[in-house]
Amino acid sequence: MRALLSVYDKTGLVEFARGLHALGCEIVSTGGTKAALTEAGVPAVSVSEVTGFPEMLDGRVKTLHPRIHGGILARRDLPEHLTALSSHDITPIDLVVVNLYPFEATVAKAETTLAEAVEQIDIGGPAMLRASAKNFAHVLPVCDPADYGAILERLAEGSIAADERRRLAAKAFAHTAAYDAAVSAYLRDDDAWPTELAFAGRKMHDLRYGENPHQRAAAYAQIVPGGAPIGVLAATQLAGKELSYNNLLDADAAWSAIRRLDRAAVSIIKHAIPCGMAVREDAAAAFAAALAGDPVSAFGGIVACNVPVTGAMAAAITDRFFEVIVAPGFDAEAREALGKKRALRLLEMPTIAAGMTRPWEARPVIGGFLVQEPDDQRDDPSTWKVVTQRAPTAAELADLAFAWEAVRAVKSNGITLVRDRALLGVGSGQPNRVESVRIALRVAGDRAAGSVLGSDAFFPFADGVEEAAAAGITAIAQPGGSVRDEEVIAAADAAGIAMVLTGRRHFRH
Repeated sequence: MRALLSVYDKTGLVEFARGLHALGCEIVSTGGTKAALTEAGVPAVSVSEVTGFPEMLDGRVKTLHPRIHGGILARRDLPEHLTALSSHDITPIDLVVVNLYPFEATVAKAETTLAEAVEQIDIGGPAMLRASAKNFAHVLPVCDPADYGAILERLAEGSIAADERRRLAAKAFAHTAAYDAAVSAYLRDDDAWPTELAFAGRKMHDLRYGENPHQRAAAYAQIVPGGAPIGVLAATQLAGKELSYNNLLDADAAWSAIRRLDRAAVSIIKHAIPCGMAVREDAAAAFAAALAGDPVSAFGGIVACNVPVTGAMAAAITDRFFEVIVAPGFDAEAREALGKKRALRLLEMPTIAAGMTRPWEARPVIGGFLVQEPDDQRDDPSTWKVVTQRAPTAAELADLAFAWEAVRAVKSNGITLVRDRALLGVGSGQPNRVESVRIALRVAGDRAAGSVLGSDAFFPFADGVEEAAAAGITAIAQPGGSVRDEEVIAAADAAGIAMVLTGRRHFRH
């Protein structure tokens, strides 16, 4: 048996090579890998000895040779292939162990130049992995050090089953595909939509099930240039039960709702919809104001805070049932208090910037997926246009800005009611906008009087504004653009409501 070992990540390499040598395997290796084996006293033959050709072009060419690829690709069940190997004095290779240059880690460094990144694009490694994976019936492709122990056990037993060989081949092709996707994303012009779009994920969690118990599920971090996961998949779980599929969806929605806000902010999410959201001078006050928005719906929800959770905030949380708390940190008092709730998951975000930028987002449809730029841009209230006879007061404008930020987190048709930078009511996901207004008003109840309203898209008719006026809404922010804008503005003027047009909508389907 002959094995070819050429790895950048040398985790477990020496132990694996020793095990192969003990089984009578001849080891062929490249420069850095061979040096590590020689230093450890494991016999190895250099690739140059096999090919009769030195490594050249600063290492760009070393394994790209018929004596390597012929040995990998030859089918042992075809006499003509074996005859060709014999006539060219090529020894078959039975095991290929390869992992690739650290392209993701290289481009994660801000100082990395394009030239440096290009030199970390592996060519020989993917070629050998793909060749061995193509010929998996006769050659074992190995790209993950985690597989070394099991492979040694199977080889010691005498053989590797066909289904295991196929699994290793699939893993190798997935590995090279993900690697190429990262390279493609790095080189691609972000302003262009390519004819063929490659993207890949790396598994972060096995999940017990999906949205429902009969659905299998796992969580994957998108592999992007820079290498590190972003968003809630980058969080460290400090305490609590295993995360579920729905936990992660809601945690993402909760974090996304407050990640653009500069002051201490808290969101409370149920079924990916905000039922509470507020900004205050500190975390505890923000939580209290967010909880007051809809304390009934908050039961069993997901809480996100954009500043570290304090002991005071934790004390207010401990007597209520929540599934997950997401924050950039937890002080010692908060850790101790919340850690006593064994079912409560605590997710610590690495930094407030985590999850702030995504190159694009994809959503599946049957047979494919839709891709778009994320709706991450900050809105500037100073650019909004006052279209009513009365302009909003400074207090109303501050609340409108908060209502406009909050409505981005609401399923369209989205309506938010806000007073003192705290959410009082939400209308979400209705087929018509006036029904969303009614739902938001019903949730807010008597508190609606004196609050302001944010609408994620224009009012197609004046009825939504008339419903708001009857409940005592004092100001409205909406994009404008309806053919009935004049009627809508007239309804606001008739009620003494101040209205601003933002010029941008925030649909979230």
